[in-house]
Amino acid sequence: MKVHLAYGKNGLDVEFPDGRTTVITPSHVAGLADERATFVEALKKPIAAKPLSETVRPADRICIVFSDITRATPNERIIPWLLAELEQAGARRENITLLNALGTHRPNTPAELEKMLTPEVVANYRVVNHEATQPEALAKLGATRAGNEILLNRILVEADVRIITGFIEPHFFAGFSGGPKGIMPGVAGLHTVERNHGAAMIGHPNATWGVTFGNPLWEDILEVAQTVNRRLFLVNVTLNDRKQITRVFAGDLVEAHRAGCAFVKQTAMQPVDAPFHVVVTTNSGYPLDLNLYQAVKGMSAAARIVRPGGAIIIAAECSDPKGRSGPFFDLLQQRDGPDGLLELINTPGFCCPEQWQVQVQSLIQKKASVSVYSSLPAEFVRRTHLEPCTDIAATVRELLARDGDARVAVLPLGPLTIPYLRGA
Repeated sequence: MKVHLAYGKNGLDVEFPDGRTTVITPSHVAGLADERATFVEALKKPIAAKPLSETVRPADRICIVFSDITRATPNERIIPWLLAELEQAGARRENITLLNALGTHRPNTPAELEKMLTPEVVANYRVVNHEATQPEALAKLGATRAGNEILLNRILVEADVRIITGFIEPHFFAGFSGGPKGIMPGVAGLHTVERNHGAAMIGHPNATWGVTFGNPLWEDILEVAQTVNRRLFLVNVTLNDRKQITRVFAGDLVEAHRAGCAFVKQTAMQPVDAPFHVVVTTNSGYPLDLNLYQAVKGMSAAARIVRPGGAIIIAAECSDPKGRSGPFFDLLQQRDGPDGLLELINTPGFCCPEQWQVQVQSLIQKKASVSVYSSLPAEFVRRTHLEPCTDIAATVRELLARDGDARVAVLPLGPLTIPYLRGA
């Protein structure tokens, strides 16, 4: 049977053995008949909040937080629609700042910003890349109950009105994306992100797919975000496999996000009866599979249903040449494999940018082998302690040949589908 995998911009067709393959996808939701009309209606009738037009006054300084290039948020559609509604409500263009929620990721280039926001928006509005490591760009707002010092982008803190945009999908340690994650880690200081994403938090059993309340990592994220919750308006969307908008959730930071998470949970979470010997996954294609750092999410989705000692194959194009360096890769080089890396990360006092992604990758590799089909050089993949794969179909056949009863699961949309063992 042929399965189309989300890979880069064009996808990848792979042949899998009939009778031994289970394909797991989200429940399909049709795109909205009129995306813009539904979006505007959500701004006028938000969840547990005043309409956006009643939130904004002409003299207000407005900060709009938007997702960076590694996210699938349809910024090129929703940001122009949002700006048009703000101006209609009396907001002044010169008082609006668009803040790129980079978290700890690299700055996006002017060309990337134009592609994300449209050239017209970049030409006519102030657009700023968040800087997580620049003290002068950050404001201190106390600490969370867990002792995490709260450092947030000064533009967001000093604004009169804060609008947080994004999209909601399952997240491998924060439960779901969207909501308060647009603020933390989106526009938080590196120290705040590192403390929140520390080894103990990442290692907590509730820091996993689909769990928000009761997840200490997510609750700390929410606490950080609520320090700037005055005159804050959330605008999150959900997407289907064609990147069409399926719903718009606008209004209160907690309640609008809660409603969006409930909707996504119904479509994304898919039960299976037993673990699989082999799981083939993706990272949902472009732009989510731009680099190997992001691809850990797809590995994590697969790890939920692979048997101990099994095999995971991930198809992630990793086309961004700038995504082949940085703290994630530097940390991977410090030890020879998952055991050594986990020992290092769990050393009291150890702290390193992006250690959370290395920790999750290492935990996955303790359970199963991981091979990567990508555009990356084979030697580069090996240096990350992963195995290069040049032919997914052939690798699957070879793995299944070792056991006549072995079966393979395929997650063609990667972490847009979150499988789980029935009864677990």
